[in-house]
Amino acid sequence: MRLRVIAVGTRMPAWVDGAVSEYSRRLPSALSFTLTEVPSGRTGAARGAGARARGAQGDRTLAELTARDFVVTLDERGRELTTRELASWLGERMQEGRDLAFVIGGPDGLSPAVRARGDLCLALSRLTLPHALARVLLAEQLYRAHTLLSGHPYHRD
Repeated sequence: MRLRVIAVGTRMPAWVDGAVSEYSRRLPSALSFTLTEVPSGRTGAARGAGARARGAQGDRTLAELTARDFVVTLDERGRELTTRELASWLGERMQEGRDLAFVIGGPDGLSPAVRARGDLCLALSRLTLPHALARVLLAEQLYRAHTLLSGHPYHRD
């Protein structure tokens, strides 16, 4: 099963790349983790620039998806899960065998077309997170969910 994160934005700080790399390295090869960066294409503060950028980002994001992907869009208005609920959800997806594509939008959010393609809208938090931090948090929670599924002790037990 493939776990793909498709995130708007390039040239992240070293701590972001390092953390995402560390958590992806910890996942088993059966959960192939990749990160694809989509250029933001922001053109400045001109009227309508945000909507145009969001549309272009959406087109580039949709081009990265396959028909087989179970698409999870990330948004603070999405469904909140506990870590245990995420682990259970991930286990169900693993049983289905569909690849997962997690989509993190840019500063202007997700395009309507990307939202429409999503199978689930998930909130990492009700807080608005920097997009770089969302990458790290998602990678860590996928790793933690896998450890729960593998029977590792959980600090809440």
